[in-house]
Amino acid sequence: MTRGDVKFTAPLTGITAAVVGVVLNLAVFLAYHVLRPAGFDGRFEWFSALIGTLAFIALFRYQAGIVPVIGMCAVMGFFYTLLI
Repeated sequence: MTRGDVKFTAPLTGITAAVVGVVLNLAVFLAYHVLRPAGFDGRFEWFSALIGTLAFIALFRYQAGIVPVIGMCAVMGFFYTLLI
């Protein structure tokens, strides 16, 4: 019905591009503040990078559910915090 109508598809294409840009900007912002909490002068958080990499692998390679992955990441972060 509205697929071929440019009046509907053109604005939605622009809105989709804007939303993707906002999500990407937020991902970069959060990654920077998680991996470098003290800025570029501080140390790199290797354990946070490891947890993120393991979560990515679990989600995309092994098709694990997002709730169990978030739970395991929380448990790993909790025990890491207790150890340091």
